Amino acid sequence: METPKDEQFRDSIGTIDKEGKRSWVFPKKPSGPFYKYRSYVSYFLLAFLLSAPFIKINGNQFLLFNVLERKFNIFGFPFWPQDFHLLVISMIVGVVFVILFTVIFGRIFCGWICPQTIFLEMVFRKIEYWIDGDRGKQIRLDKQPWNAEKIRKRLLKWFIFFVISFIIANVFLAYLIGGDTLISYITGNPLDNINTLISLTIFTCVFYFIFAWFREQVCIIACPYGRLQGVLLDNKTINVAYDHKRGERETGRAKFKKNEDREALGKGDCIDCKQCVVVCPTGIDIRNGTQLECVNCTACIDECDHIMESINLPKGLIRYASEDNIVKKKPFEFSARIKGYSAVLLILIGVLVGMLFLRNDVEARILRLPGQLYEHKENNIISNVYTYKVINKTTKNIEDVSYKLLSHKGTIKLVSNHNFQIPKQGLAEGTLFIELNASALKSDKDKIEIGVFSGDKLIETTITNFLGPRSYK
Repeated sequence: METPKDEQFRDSIGTIDKEGKRSWVFPKKPSGPFYKYRSYVSYFLLAFLLSAPFIKINGNQFLLFNVLERKFNIFGFPFWPQDFHLLVISMIVGVVFVILFTVIFGRIFCGWICPQTIFLEMVFRKIEYWIDGDRGKQIRLDKQPWNAEKIRKRLLKWFIFFVISFIIANVFLAYLIGGDTLISYITGNPLDNINTLISLTIFTCVFYFIFAWFREQVCIIACPYGRLQGVLLDNKTINVAYDHKRGERETGRAKFKKNEDREALGKGDCIDCKQCVVVCPTGIDIRNGTQLECVNCTACIDECDHIMESINLPKGLIRYASEDNIVKKKPFEFSARIKGYSAVLLILIGVLVGMLFLRNDVEARILRLPGQLYEHKENNIISNVYTYKVINKTTKNIEDVSYKLLSHKGTIKLVSNHNFQIPKQGLAEGTLFIELNASALKSDKDKIEIGVFSGDKLIETTITNFLGPRSYK
């Protein structure tokens, strides 16, 4: 079936021409209240993103995602492989929050919070405006031959882009290996850590490719979030939207004429100046309705409000609004779906907070040595051999660590024959023997509770199995 002419824009994306080649977007430099507020938000988030790997809370890096060593810090809380369930719940909370946020406010995350948009629009494009000029100058520079001016501007821009990409790559690496580790690598000899240097070079090239060439294609082609809109959005979702009722009216759009009563003539308030199109960073026409390419950056709102103000028409032709608000003049209301998502989100947050408060700073695991049976000793003593592993999630060494039986009378003998220390954010492991009198056993496999002590202070308890002869069941 052939696509209707007014819907043909949905058959392709704005950054690809009819021949299938890249159609470079030269957006006009935005300005206006929304752009100003978005700049403030972006500067705050940029400061946060660049400083988070170097901020510490109680000795823990604020954000750390060390996949290789399986160490994760989220808002200063350390997560170990044993805390994987907490990490999963945290991720589910994040996903549900994004879903709820999208159901209510559409793709506002992309325009205001997404690091890709923030770096591209608030860092790289601003440098481009400074070196190449605004939209018109950029187009002329792109078309002109490679003379001294073009070579100078291109080399300067590419060099600055590469330096910024290198800085971003360093920060990204700090999230993976730790801020202190990165600083030690930077201050040391790069050749001593050749693998890190290779990783850093790869990350730099990737970021340079994304921000210097791929750009808005990340949002349009690579990012799945835009495609989720088709599932998550409905007529009640607040989006950056064109008021087609007011903009088109009975006879549609028309060029502006001075001293003309447009409403009496049935003409819409849209004067078809196309300023909302030229300012769009993804090259779309917002007047065509909700599109996956729209990142809700509000540049079109600022530009349209400026035009409306200059011709003495009310602002808000393009604004944050839902389809029901535009068509039926309905105010925003909490639907059953929003209430459902909110309830699920609150429950998950409650579960996560509760589990975080119940989590111990020390975690012990004592397991019987695989393949080993019990040993029958003199005086009716049954001995089992175990391996132990104790994890210290705090930023202080735990001294004078020992084990004591809590559920049975017996003895615990460490192979090392003395108490041990658990290093900060580290673990201690080894082998021990547990000896019980056979008369204390209720079956051939008893559960025994063991306490982990630092000096005289109980810091953790754990349960393991103790094997004995069947005759003592």
